[in-house]
Amino acid sequence: MQFKQLGLAACLLATGLTAQAQTEIQWWHSMTAVNNEWVNDLAKEFNASQKDYKIVPTFKGSYDESMTAAIAAFRSGNAPHILQVFEVGTATMMASKGATVPVAKVMKDAGADFNPAAYIPAVAAYYTAPDGQMLSFPFNSSTTIFYYNKDAFKKAGLNPDKAPATWPEVFEAAKKLKASGHSCPMTLAWNGWTQLESFSAWHNVEFATEKNGLSANGYKARMKINSPLHVRHIDNLAQAAKAGEYVYKGRGSTAQASFTAGECAMIQTSSGYYGDVAKNAKFAYGLAPMPYYPDVKGAPQNTVIGGASLWVMSGKKAEEYKGVARFFEFLSQTKVQAASHQRTGYLPITMGAYELTDKSGFYQKNPGTDVAVNQMVRKVTDNSRGIRLGNYVQIRTIEDEELEQVWSGKKSAKEALDAIVTRGNELLARFEKSYKR
Repeated sequence: MQFKQLGLAACLLATGLTAQAQTEIQWWHSMTAVNNEWVNDLAKEFNASQKDYKIVPTFKGSYDESMTAAIAAFRSGNAPHILQVFEVGTATMMASKGATVPVAKVMKDAGADFNPAAYIPAVAAYYTAPDGQMLSFPFNSSTTIFYYNKDAFKKAGLNPDKAPATWPEVFEAAKKLKASGHSCPMTLAWNGWTQLESFSAWHNVEFATEKNGLSANGYKARMKINSPLHVRHIDNLAQAAKAGEYVYKGRGSTAQASFTAGECAMIQTSSGYYGDVAKNAKFAYGLAPMPYYPDVKGAPQNTVIGGASLWVMSGKKAEEYKGVARFFEFLSQTKVQAASHQRTGYLPITMGAYELTDKSGFYQKNPGTDVAVNQMVRKVTDNSRGIRLGNYVQIRTIEDEELEQVWSGKKSAKEALDAIVTRGNELLARFEKSYKR
């Protein structure tokens, strides 16, 4: 009896030691709804695949909120190991000297398998420093695409199998949807991203100087989004809003719920919204490329990256960084990448994942799911490589504030865009002064 008790005690002790030996890796993120389920499933799958490390995902609010929380936590010495940061926070993170560790260094120090060349060039380049070192790990990369309600189109006498390809066609479709009794013919999510950033790249027009902030002197960039084309487009949307053909539903991703519910018939938003639509929409829907103005030379070009990447925070133990590297190795696996892409609508961030998805017949079975990839893999120009500006989280808020003035009829398109440029450039000048080369 005593022997059995000793044996049981030894077993419990060994189990306790095993549990203590497992290194926890804290991962703060901003994924909600079906994408939150995806993040939790990734952590569970990795944790089950080995016994040395445990990824602990924690939802920390919106992208803005999680960045603010992480900065406060870093200052108090309690930052997570991994922080998900949306693309507009990239320049700010790059300028935060000492707060992060380049992902390339983390992977190299751990002896992990990591090949930046395996990633889709447009994705890898965005998160890479001018010296060629990859700074953060591409995770949920997305781009702007067009979703439409096929049932609503059919009711309005529109071809449900043909999405509007140009802006004039979109506005004409909105008129017909309105005439058929639809209370919300069109809405837009992430207004600054979809209607200013992606719009600029898609039409191959300058968004900001210094190659949209991506040049070696990117910290000196200034905004240029009050061009005649930008003014024309925002004014067209303002006229549609006045006629009830475009309905503003709020900032960020708020408008998406109105499309999923069938209230709004057309929306431009992230390709990463696909998982929600696929799971929850109770109507036939279509996915299509962004519309463009056919009289603009060079349009359409290519869209820019959205979504977020994973940054590794500094001040952690070597063994913890090794766990981070192992997790990133897991996320880089072709099968994991392909499954994530197919589940969420986010880009397959490696060419291998794209090829595997293509060979599986997924794109053929789910028409439109390859739109995001096709928009991103075109040849890029200095106007369409991406946008990386300092203090851009705050500038996005300015864009929302000023565009809301347009949608409510309180400002003209030109007045609002001029204000965005003036106010935005003040923040960019402040960023330039604080920038430490």
